[in-house]
Amino acid sequence: MTFQPVIPSGGLVGWRFLQRTYDAQLESFSTSAVNKRDSEYFLENIKKVQTAEDLVSDRRLLQVALGAFGLEGDLDNRFFIQKILSDGTKAEDALSNRLSDKRYRQFSDAFGFGPGEVRKTGLITNMEEIARDNVVSRFEVAVGETDETMRISLYAQHALSDLAAKGGSKDTKWFDLMSLPPLRRMMETALGLPTSFGQLNIDRQLEVFKDRLSGLTGSDDLAQFNDKAAREQLTDQFLARSQIAQLENVVSPAQTALILLGG
Repeated sequence: MTFQPVIPSGGLVGWRFLQRTYDAQLESFSTSAVNKRDSEYFLENIKKVQTAEDLVSDRRLLQVALGAFGLEGDLDNRFFIQKILSDGTKAEDALSNRLSDKRYRQFSDAFGFGPGEVRKTGLITNMEEIARDNVVSRFEVAVGETDETMRISLYAQHALSDLAAKGGSKDTKWFDLMSLPPLRRMMETALGLPTSFGQLNIDRQLEVFKDRLSGLTGSDDLAQFNDKAAREQLTDQFLARSQIAQLENVVSPAQTALILLGG
């Protein structure tokens, strides 16, 4: 049986508990029989994979590979995934470069099957990282079965840090964030943006995002999320606003205020 994450409550209280127990819970989850077997199978067999077709033909390998990037929902979309992998990332018209969700580009780049790319399935350190990322992602999925906002919060801790550390301009980082659905949802919620926000022109979205973040943290530069305290501030804002929205769906605004003040 796979270890099930323990989350005693929602909102900030549940998040604090999950933070305190994260290392121990992830360790128990990663050493469960199913996850251990899948990681071992992946590391034993991925080095034999020579082409995109080889990878998509082995469902167990593909499940780990996709899971590492939060793309497990595409497990049955074999033709689509094979195209993502075989196109690579170097050509402007490669499929992964034409999709708004840039996790597909990260996925394709991780294996190096595209034209002019170096195949990476024989690089044990790279493949070990993918196996670890898959377990982390599976843990986040398991958390999300109890509370989706917790899943997004966990994902954001490493995804925001990675994004902040990347090279490129401030605006490039913002466009990358907007192309990662979990981070975009977190930022929209934390900054109090309506669901219709995504219908605006992309450049206008950028302006609003930067203005709102500056109002919250004093800076519109995503590099600030290299700092743990900055990530914690944004996460707390996201969870608080999410909790308020959930409460407002079931109780009156006055009752919501009393509940939050009492908590």
